[in-house]
Amino acid sequence: MAGRCFTAGLWQGERQAHHHLHTRNCDYRAEFDYTCEWPTREVELSQIRGVDVFVDYWGSPWIAHTILSFDLGNGQHTSFSIEARKHVGQSYSAIRGFFRQFTLISIVSDERDVVRLRTNYRVGEDLYLFHATATPAFARSLFLDYIRFTNNLHDHPQWYNAATSNCTTEIFALKSMRSLPRNWTILLNGKGAAEQYREGNLAGDGLPFDELMKRAYINPVAKTADQDPGFSEKIRESRPGFH
Repeated sequence: MAGRCFTAGLWQGERQAHHHLHTRNCDYRAEFDYTCEWPTREVELSQIRGVDVFVDYWGSPWIAHTILSFDLGNGQHTSFSIEARKHVGQSYSAIRGFFRQFTLISIVSDERDVVRLRTNYRVGEDLYLFHATATPAFARSLFLDYIRFTNNLHDHPQWYNAATSNCTTEIFALKSMRSLPRNWTILLNGKGAAEQYREGNLAGDGLPFDELMKRAYINPVAKTADQDPGFSEKIRESRPGFH
C-alpha cells in the first residue's frame, strides 16, 4: 500500500497556498545498503515550472521504466516513480508481473534517491533524461494528477500488471494525459521517447533523435555528481532541451 503524499488544500488555480508533500529520501552505500529519511516538503503549486522525463533501460530496447520529475524552481525537483511493490526477499519478474504477484506503488522522492539508485548503484541500468515541452500550467495539473493517483493507491490498492497497469500505462491514464494520442509505444515503452519527440512533446533543440538520445545519457555524470547536493543541476548541465 502506498503512503499518502499530499495533505493540505485543494487546487484553486494560481492562487494556491503551500502544501505538504511526504517524500522518500534514501542515501545509498550500495543497492541494498542504504539509510532512508521521510521528509515533508512544502510545495507551492504556482512555482512548478515544468516536467522532465527519465527513461531507464535494463536490457531490451523495447521495454523501459519511466520516471517523471517536476521542476519546483530554485534547482529543486521531485520525482514520481510508479513501480511494482516488492516485499523483502522478492525480486521483480516480468513473467510474474502478469499474474498479480505485485501491487502498485507510487514513490515520491528526491532525484538523488530514485535516479541515483539506478545510475550509480544498480548494475546494468542506463538512464536518459529529457525535458518535456509541457507548459507550467500543464505541469501543475499533471503534478496534481500524480498526487491524486498516489493518495488513491493508499486508500484503494491495486495490482501491478506488466502490460496493462505499469509505470507508463498509469501515466497515460492520468486525467491531464488523456488528451494525448495513444499508440503502440505505451505498451512497448522503450520506443516511447522517440515517438514523444516526433510528436513535439520532448525538447531537443532540433537534433535528430539518435543524437538527442546519445546526449540524454546521464550515467557518467550521475556517477561523478554522486554525493553532490547539486546532483539535479549537474545531470542537466549542457543537455539538449534544458535552458
